[in-house]
Amino acid sequence: MNIIDMIKDSVLREFSDTVSPTAMIISLLVAFIIGLFVIFIYRRTFNGVVFSRQFCLSLLLLAMVTAVVIQTIKSDLALSLGMVGALSIVRFRTAVKEPVDTAFMFWAVAAGIMSGTGLYLVALLSSAVLGALFLIGFSLGFRSSSAYLVVVKYETAAEDAVGAALKQAGVSRLKSKTVTRTLVEATYEYESTSGVDGVLAELRKNDEFASVSALAYRSDFGA
Repeated sequence: MNIIDMIKDSVLREFSDTVSPTAMIISLLVAFIIGLFVIFIYRRTFNGVVFSRQFCLSLLLLAMVTAVVIQTIKSDLALSLGMVGALSIVRFRTAVKEPVDTAFMFWAVAAGIMSGTGLYLVALLSSAVLGALFLIGFSLGFRSSSAYLVVVKYETAAEDAVGAALKQAGVSRLKSKTVTRTLVEATYEYESTSGVDGVLAELRKNDEFASVSALAYRSDFGA
């Protein structure tokens, strides 16, 4: 037996195991548990405008499908090489709007890989530690503040009084302004981690404002 035959025999021996139904079920259960934990952390730390339940279900499915794929291809060398070739030509067109969403997708994939290879304890412990550290970082202030557009209407004669009231409330970044003969409609940007209800209540106490409203939006791409 030459060196090439020895290498072939060693490689094929590593892929000679068949897929065990028991191992497949355990891998799916572990991936399912970790997927639920990933969704829990995502919901607790979500700071966007619209929460997507479909994305959460995608995280859960991604972890389980990855575990199934790893369990399948680890038993057959030809199948594993074919799977790599097939995945190399796949192009995913769905845009991920938030960078943190991509990180959660990688987390789900990593959990599926560890579950599929049989590293159940490592998968559970690493996910638990990762989730705990992420929650600690989120609570320490690494989360971004929410951005709002505060829209106010007032009479042109009350320009100075309204400007002072807005500055006192912390609303000073003017985005747009529409002026008519008697009324002014202005839009200001306001950022806060505690919401906008307090500022709206404070502004409504001032009789100079004809109306006060707010809209939530994302300002990650610039002011």
